[in-house]
Amino acid sequence: MLDITEIKKVLPHRFPFLLIDRVIEVEPGKRVVAIKNITVNEVFSQEYYGGLYPMQGVLQVEAMAQTAAF
Repeated sequence: MLDITEIKKVLPHRFPFLLIDRVIEVEPGKRVVAIKNITVNEVFSQEYYGGLYPMQGVLQVEAMAQTAAF
């Protein structure tokens, strides 16, 4: 498992655009599993949608791209 310190060694992204917090599985050339912990304190959570704080689709795609970088 890679924590945020290890992720920052691989990716050039930093707050608020670093969109993964942990990498929990890596099979080189096959797959990777990463986690993003979302809280109401996130920059993109400042807009309120009927009780939900959704992560916009474009940010979800960016999080997947950052995960794929591994």
